[in-house]
Amino acid sequence: MFDPVITFTAGLITSLAHPLGSTAAAIVVFTVAVRLLLLPLSVMQARSARVQARLAPRIQELRGRYHRDPARLYQEVNALYAEEKVSPLGGVLPGLAQAPFFMVMYRVFVSSTIAGHANALLTHGLLGVPLGQQLAGAVAGFGLISGPTLVFAGLFALLLAVALVTSRRIRRTMGEEVRPGALRTMMPLLPFATILAAAVLPLAAGLYLLVTTAWTAGERAVLYRPALAGH
Repeated sequence: MFDPVITFTAGLITSLAHPLGSTAAAIVVFTVAVRLLLLPLSVMQARSARVQARLAPRIQELRGRYHRDPARLYQEVNALYAEEKVSPLGGVLPGLAQAPFFMVMYRVFVSSTIAGHANALLTHGLLGVPLGQQLAGAVAGFGLISGPTLVFAGLFALLLAVALVTSRRIRRTMGEEVRPGALRTMMPLLPFATILAAAVLPLAAGLYLLVTTAWTAGERAVLYRPALAGH
């Protein structure tokens, strides 16, 4: 049932690639368009984060008062969020909304045929590396020290730089609403999962990850600045 969506996306990327002169550039433009489309959700996420930071002391007070009654605690916290007209799920909406776009991008560059025809996009490349290529295939076909593996190494280096920036920002913005424990330890490490994902995904999907995570880092720097200033 996803075939029409995959066919449309492949056609869109092909159409963008002609004026841009590169399929890789078309993927960048496609990713930016997706993020612009989801910008209202990101604004909602930022507002939710600011409200959660402001409500953290009251939530801590409720936890102390109703720690023996989880049902009442859940009810009181939800009432607090309803009073502020925000959703506790506001922080995860952009990530969830992006998932279908990422899945379609992945399918476009792993499908050998699209709409009954050979997938021509698999022959397009970035610096000589096919966009459908994976790191394991590049190492097996060209060796560990080669042009294609260096392209992947450059991608990983850029993803690492973005992950470091994002991780530092997460550490700075975590307040009392995230209590000490496994969650507080794991949250700053989550951005580095993109590097592991790019290691097993086609180059096109890794490029999508790089653009979207870089956009997220810039977006957070802009949208979350008032929250940091007032914290």
